[in-house]
Amino acid sequence: MSKTKLLFDLIMYVNSKRDFTAQDVANEFRVSVRTAHRYLMEISELGVPIYTEQGRNGGYRTLKNRVLPPVLFDENEALSIFFAFRSLAFYESLPFDADIESASRKLLATLPEDAKQKIGQLKTVLSFWNPKRGVSAPYLKELIEAAAESRIISMEYRSKSGNKTRGAVPIGVYANDGLWYMPAFDMEKRKIRLFRIDRILSLTVTEETYEVEAGLMEWLQSYTITSPVRLLVELTREGVRECQSKPWYNPVLLDKERENGIAGIIDTVIDRNEIAFTAAFFAQLGKEARVLEPQEMVDRIRSHAQSLLNHYQ
Repeated sequence: MSKTKLLFDLIMYVNSKRDFTAQDVANEFRVSVRTAHRYLMEISELGVPIYTEQGRNGGYRTLKNRVLPPVLFDENEALSIFFAFRSLAFYESLPFDADIESASRKLLATLPEDAKQKIGQLKTVLSFWNPKRGVSAPYLKELIEAAAESRIISMEYRSKSGNKTRGAVPIGVYANDGLWYMPAFDMEKRKIRLFRIDRILSLTVTEETYEVEAGLMEWLQSYTITSPVRLLVELTREGVRECQSKPWYNPVLLDKERENGIAGIIDTVIDRNEIAFTAAFFAQLGKEARVLEPQEMVDRIRSHAQSLLNHYQ
């Protein structure tokens, strides 16, 4: 085996370990312990973050942010990775923002000039746009790590009723419409609740763990109705268009537009807990939507309209 290939294999070996000894390396690569020490020193000089621990049980350890072994990409693979990074460009906060910039620079540096020019051209005609938000979410990385390790967090959270301290177990984080969200098991309420990460004012990740049955994707794809309520709404053509942009409504176009301008309807079932949120959405549509059921939602929209009239008198 050539020395170059041996060093490459050694980088892969130490990256798969948290701690090891020179004897382990010697046994793995069938070299002397002295040679193992020399090779470890050489890959350390190449940038692999390993350090030694003295004592009877000493040896070598790899740092948490250790270097990965080289990976070869073809041009299309490199382009796809670069544009995956670009899809996050409009987010105010990112969990690994500095690492993304560093990875992008390294990736661009390895590409031939024609590929660099192609990226420059595509950047002017392709974008993954999200509304630019003026709020930051400074705890993304800590929350992701807490979710991965099922750790209980203590956070000060800004809600409608004021700032409160909550204990929770994050099951993950996700981005939507330029904002970051965290579904987490509320230790007090004993159920999964949704939190806006930019509203977390302070955070402590504890050493305690708690296993939550639901995972992030399972939670995202589920919608449990515990108290069903019929939702019946008439929509104008513009109302249909607005509702089609929301994934939780499925308006049905009528075969023929009615004389009063009704072009579609929503006839579905929602949970009673969603009445306030749904009423606020249809209130924003104004005359493009008319809620017929439930009556509680109709009353909410009327009350909202009346409060606006009073406010602007």
